[in-house]
Amino acid sequence: MTHTLTTAPKARADRLPARALLGLFLAGFISILTECLPAGLLPEMSRTLGTSVSLTGQTVAIYALATALGAIPLARLTAGWPRKHVLQLALAVVAVANVLTALSSDYTLTLVLRFAAGLGTALIWPLLGGYAARLAPARHQGRAIAIALAGTPIGLALGIPLGTWLSGLGGWQLAFHASAAVSLATMAWVLATLPNLPGQPAETRFPISRVLTIPGLRPILFALVTYMIAHNIRYTYITDFLGYAGMADQTGWMLFVFGVTSVLSVLVVSARIDRHLRTLVVGSTVVFAASVLVLAMFTAVPALVYLAVAAWGFAFGSSPSLFVSAAITASGDAADVTQSITITVFSGAIAAGGLLGGLLLAGLGTASITWAALLLLIVAAAIVLGGRRHAFPGKGA
Repeated sequence: MTHTLTTAPKARADRLPARALLGLFLAGFISILTECLPAGLLPEMSRTLGTSVSLTGQTVAIYALATALGAIPLARLTAGWPRKHVLQLALAVVAVANVLTALSSDYTLTLVLRFAAGLGTALIWPLLGGYAARLAPARHQGRAIAIALAGTPIGLALGIPLGTWLSGLGGWQLAFHASAAVSLATMAWVLATLPNLPGQPAETRFPISRVLTIPGLRPILFALVTYMIAHNIRYTYITDFLGYAGMADQTGWMLFVFGVTSVLSVLVVSARIDRHLRTLVVGSTVVFAASVLVLAMFTAVPALVYLAVAAWGFAFGSSPSLFVSAAITASGDAADVTQSITITVFSGAIAAGGLLGGLLLAGLGTASITWAALLLLIVAAAIVLGGRRHAFPGKGA
């Protein structure tokens, strides 16, 4: 049986293929940037589409929903295709959908286009980790995955402020045109730098039911769900929290601090992920939980709120790389199928976090979001700490 993590010929030298990994990084970046883009453009988009801000906000939710629904079936449909062909097709879908979204003034059409763009991302995200691992030398596969997936936290950190800035320059449509241009530039870079690795022959593919029985995989997925829902109920409603804390006028600076520490996290973790995966996952979960506890107890102290948000960004920034690396390590030959399952869980958690946060906000008030996030993170930490044997093994375990 062919092992899905077999390295590409170019990776035989003991060094990372930096140019190829940059292409994967950019693909992940444009995917999450496109998802987050409307969040900073809602008032302007709602005027053009003739809808309320809350309805326009569903353009973010439907993108995440499409990614969650499409990841597994699309990954299986294209499993035998050459990897670069799949990536190029997905980037083209995102680029075209973004251009048409910029030209649309109809709400229903915009939702359809956003759903289509989300399906493009459903093809991209399951590819990135396995593609990166196959390009890298065996002992640097974790670092390669971290670099390829770094586009996700950086896109999350920059998506909203970039959209707002571009909207100020030339309207919300300019932000979508710029996103399409970045997608096309990424396609050109991918064409020039990535080797076209083969897909997985049909006879070697693992059924999902079998993959889910792999020791350690289900704890990884449960930890990922609780961690990501905790993040998204906090991040989606950070403006409401800052208003509750009397810091609404500092939202831009708070997002900037979160973005800077997220990028710093990627730089720190990528150099250590191959040797200290368990320590890093435990640290990420515990630091995130501690930061949320500070936000819950010291809401009235601005300096501590800034410190907690900085710690939150540092904990979260590398979390996609950590959980995907853990899943790939646990799944071995079934890595490609595992990635599609992981992305479905990841995207579903984004949608669930927004929904749960909204229900908590409406029913129990702003403070409840923080306490709910803390409870979820306690569960995540318990799963991670208890997964020493298979899910998150320590060195030599």
